[in-house]
Amino acid sequence: MNQYSRYILVVIASLVSYAAAAQTEQSTDLMRSNGKIFVVMAVVVLILVGLFIYLFSIDKKITRLEKQDQQ
Repeated sequence: MNQYSRYILVVIASLVSYAAAAQTEQSTDLMRSNGKIFVVMAVVVLILVGLFIYLFSIDKKITRLEKQDQQ
């Protein structure tokens, strides 16, 4: 079973390196020239902010439940 996991890891690493090599400077320049890079960054920031808000709300709920359990 360990041998199969190594094969899977090699395939995943190969795919990631292939995808990274496919990101050419020409495609990033095209995104910058059209102004789409700012849209992409705004979406990424919104997703991260949403995840952090969710994380903090879950933390508050867990803290409140722990306090109730101690009483």
